Amino acid sequence: MQENLAAKIAANPKYQRLVGTRSRYGWTLTAIMMVVYYGYIAIIAFDKELFAERLGSGVMTYGIPVGLGVIIFTVLITGLYVRRANSEFDSLTQEIVKESGK
Repeated sequence: MQENLAAKIAANPKYQRLVGTRSRYGWTLTAIMMVVYYGYIAIIAFDKELFAERLGSGVMTYGIPVGLGVIIFTVLITGLYVRRANSEFDSLTQEIVKESGK
């Protein structure tokens, strides 16, 4: 019974679309995040002076707000994925479950 249900779901065109869309979206966001994170690390590694410059006359350097920006970007990109998953991906999953007869 379970094997038949799994085969039925896997053959559903909506399931194929869900898997493809979700995978592409996830990998795209992952690639963007990797560029941001590793770009930040690469700048630290190869041009230390850039982020070591002080902001004004205080003790804070450019690296601190840029690092905070990377963290905030991580939260935003995660929220972007969750928002799409909760709307488009979840509704498509519910349609697939209804069509599979479960």
